[in-house]
Amino acid sequence: MDRRQFAKTAIAAAAGAAFAARSSAADAKSIAASTEPYKCKFSPNLGHCRESTKGLSEVDKIKFFYDCGFRGLEDNGMPARKVEIQEAMAKEMSRLGMEMGVFVAHAEWGNASMTGNRLDLKKRVVDKEACRQFWKAKMERAVEIAKRVNAKWCTVVPGLEDPSLEPEYQFANVAEHLKWCAEIVEKANLTIVLEPLNIKNHPSLWLKRIPQAYALCKAVGSPNVKILDDLYHQQVTEGNLIQNMDTAWDEIAYFQVGDVPGRKEPTTGEINYKNVFQHIWDKGYRGIIGMEHGQSDRTIEGDKKLLAAYRSVDVA
Repeated sequence: MDRRQFAKTAIAAAAGAAFAARSSAADAKSIAASTEPYKCKFSPNLGHCRESTKGLSEVDKIKFFYDCGFRGLEDNGMPARKVEIQEAMAKEMSRLGMEMGVFVAHAEWGNASMTGNRLDLKKRVVDKEACRQFWKAKMERAVEIAKRVNAKWCTVVPGLEDPSLEPEYQFANVAEHLKWCAEIVEKANLTIVLEPLNIKNHPSLWLKRIPQAYALCKAVGSPNVKILDDLYHQQVTEGNLIQNMDTAWDEIAYFQVGDVPGRKEPTTGEINYKNVFQHIWDKGYRGIIGMEHGQSDRTIEGDKKLLAAYRSVDVA
């Protein structure tokens, strides 16, 4: 085969592969009952509708979700993506007029760096300055990513309880660290959203409840440190969703959802999301509502069910 023929064959093969990847995914119009924009800014992540988007790139998945009616996107794993992928995703979202939701700046699962000033719970070493520098590096990286992807919020999980300290000392330590973090993100107009996590899935984490997060935000006193109210976690831990959000309203900047039990899409569990979303809407919230949950059915029909569920709980 001569070079010219080889080149033609290679180009045809590449085009065929691209077509195969594209055709392996379902067209949005065949999955969504309606392609009109949802009124609430429901925001999927790239793991949703996995069967319908099989073989698609991150950018093509964004277009798929747009065609299904979504106008926002979450990506907790954004920091792990290559810079060129981050830039491509941001460019496509800008082109479509979609809003970027949260990414995780840092979730401290294994240590008490904020609560106890310890980078290693197995050791008895307390080093406030080392912990401060640890969080400084995390926030500086978050600022870089936020600028790249046009994000306004980043999630922070403060970490484990320190059983060697009284709760009040832990509270003071967390507040002090967050004040330092706020100084970094304020300059970039980035807001840290603190996510209380439920006591069943995360029994050793320090931040558990909305009232606790509310008191913490008041202690920090920064407009760039607010609450991420994940209604799945709060239903498990404390319930009373509407009254708690009303009481903490001035410190809540962001919502995520998932039904209980199972952490799947609305209508699969006990939460009356139709009422909850209408309440949030009536209070004036027009921001992102992150779809921080799995799917009850991972087939094509399950993708249709997911989209239909959100149509059924959208505001009137």
